Formats: sequence, structure tokens, C-alpha cells
Amino acid sequence: MLEFRRWLCYNIDRIMAKEVENMSRQDNIITNIKPSTAIRHDYNSFSKLCHETQAPVVVTKNGEADLVVMSCEAYQRMIARQRLGRMLSEVDREIAADTPMRDFEDTFAAIKKRIDNA
Repeated sequence: MLEFRRWLCYNIDRIMAKEVENMSRQDNIITNIKPSTAIRHDYNSFSKLCHETQAPVVVTKNGEADLVVMSCEAYQRMIARQRLGRMLSEVDREIAADTPMRDFEDTFAAIKKRIDNA
């Protein structure tokens, strides 16, 4: 079981690293800067930009950054990434502390039971 958890942590770390790399290349926050008047004068276009880019948009007021706006979907993904990061940190601490792990088969049997009862 310990080996499986290490394998899982290793692969999730690789996936997260790739996601961060993709974000660095594609979702550069600096490229999405709009004045506050963009929201007031053309909300639909501003909303469309947020949804299409799935990246935060910096809203300026008097030429200085004031707010960061993103679509609800992008926000939910960001929160999910943060939760996953916290869970992975907890697993890393458990592995380092040599905490007894749940049996692989028991874990998936419990998950299957929850899905079947849903």
C-alpha cells in the first residue's frame, strides 16, 4: 500500500507540475489587463473574455491594479487545485511519519460501496 501511495503522489506531482507549466505559458496574468470601464461599458465582452481565456483578468482603477476577476469555472478549478495540494502535503507528512496506511482493496471497496449507494 505504501508503494501505491508513493506512486500516486509521484504521478499527481507530475500532473500538477505540467499544469503549472501550461498555466505559465498560456494563462499569463499580465496579458489580461482591462480598465474598470470595460466592465461598466461592455459587461458581455468582459464576461466572454473571462470565460474564453479561463484565466484571471486584472481590472485597473486609475491605471493601477485593483481587482482580479475570473470565471466561476476557473475559480472552482483553482480551489480544487489548492485542495489537492493540501491533500498531497498531508499524504507526504503521513509517509514521512511512517503512518499506517489503509489497505488498497479495502479503500476501493469502500469507494465502490459509496458509489453504489449514491
